[in-house]
Amino acid sequence: MEIAILLLVIAVLFVTRSVKVVPQQHAWVVERLGKYHGTLTPGLNFLVPFIDTVAYKHVLKEIPLDIASQVCITKDNTQLQVDGILYFQVTDAMRASYGSSNYIIAISQLAQTSLRSVIGKLELDKTFEERDIINAQVVAAIDEAALNWGVKVLRYEIKDLTPPKEILHAMQAQITAEREKRALIAASEGRRQEQINIATGEREAFIARSEGEKQAAINKAQGEAASITAVADATAAAIERIASAIRQPGGEAAVQLKVAERAVDAYGKVAADASTTLIIPGNMSEVSGLIATAMKMVQVTGR
Repeated sequence: MEIAILLLVIAVLFVTRSVKVVPQQHAWVVERLGKYHGTLTPGLNFLVPFIDTVAYKHVLKEIPLDIASQVCITKDNTQLQVDGILYFQVTDAMRASYGSSNYIIAISQLAQTSLRSVIGKLELDKTFEERDIINAQVVAAIDEAALNWGVKVLRYEIKDLTPPKEILHAMQAQITAEREKRALIAASEGRRQEQINIATGEREAFIARSEGEKQAAINKAQGEAASITAVADATAAAIERIASAIRQPGGEAAVQLKVAERAVDAYGKVAADASTTLIIPGNMSEVSGLIATAMKMVQVTGR
């Protein structure tokens, strides 16, 4: 019975040492008699008991690594407190096992030194503007060395850039001055545009008024010309009718009678005015001569 139990224990021990189940996104490095033998892939794997051993276990997932905060000096001799985070992935389990005694510490230290080198080439203002360039240069520097460690650096992100308090105050003052400058420029541009709009409006109003006055003068002149033409036409028509009437039988006698009546009326109006001194011609034949002269003028006009 004891022998059976011992055999069962040995069998269980053999099975435990020989059968290995590797989880997904993991890689196990196997050594045979102290020498690298192979890498176990996810799933069921078999080993030679007491000869093969699992020396290293690696996770193949993307791993975030927090890089400790450090002081970096820019090109213009300004200190910056910088911290970031690095994302990497194990791509070669064998190199990750034997390429470095601790690839995580190696990557972390290389990230810090690379970051100091990159920031040392930039001025303070550029470090805030060119974060993407800084991240890319750090990744390129680490990735080149990390190939020997079986690690692929995916990306690096700066979490925070903190300059000294004096620099922060100076930057804040500069930003405030720049904003005030933009506000003054905007206000002056507004006043300038307002004056342009007022001048443009006044000019357009003056042009409109002058155009209206011009059109009014044209209309008035055209009206006066039409009035004069109408009066002239009416006068010509009246004269033509008078001349036509004179040429009719008895026309001249009628004109003589009309002229005589006008003369008598005129003398009567003058005599009716008490303040007027009336001088009557001594020879009444002068009156008949006046009538004869008027008749000649009528006849000439009638022709």
